[in-house]
Amino acid sequence: MEERKIVLVDREELEEAFEFVSFGGDHGGHRAWISMATGKITFYSDDLGNLDAGADDDADEEEEDDEDESGTIAIPGKKELGLGSSLVMRFAREVMPDDYGTIARFFDRRGAYARLKDFLQRRDMLQRWYDFEEQATKQAILEWCKENDVGFRDEPKRDDT
Repeated sequence: MEERKIVLVDREELEEAFEFVSFGGDHGGHRAWISMATGKITFYSDDLGNLDAGADDDADEEEEDDEDESGTIAIPGKKELGLGSSLVMRFAREVMPDDYGTIARFFDRRGAYARLKDFLQRRDMLQRWYDFEEQATKQAILEWCKENDVGFRDEPKRDDT
């Protein structure tokens, strides 16, 4: 059996990159990727270019465009990991089943998250939502890491045998 090579990254930097990509929204204006050779995480913004100090914007853009050949992997955002409205609906189903229909209707038009947070605040459930979202995010990132042979420098190597 061929041994899989795990690239090690800094956990906080990966979480930061995930938030950065998620902040870019649906238009994909923020991207980040991991070098599978070095574990280096590169941040890129359509508006600002490469955000790594002293980096060559053109070289990194080419690296990003050529992910498979250059040995990099794009870091996903919330939507790619199923942490958008589907997570809200999971929360509603598991934690507030009597309010499922009300919460679902928030997503019929723009401004859904603001309405959701107002609603949860009135129900004294906002912190519970934040805790639920944080746990689901950590779990989704861990699963993504395992699927993509990414580990953390500050943790022992995992044994997948």
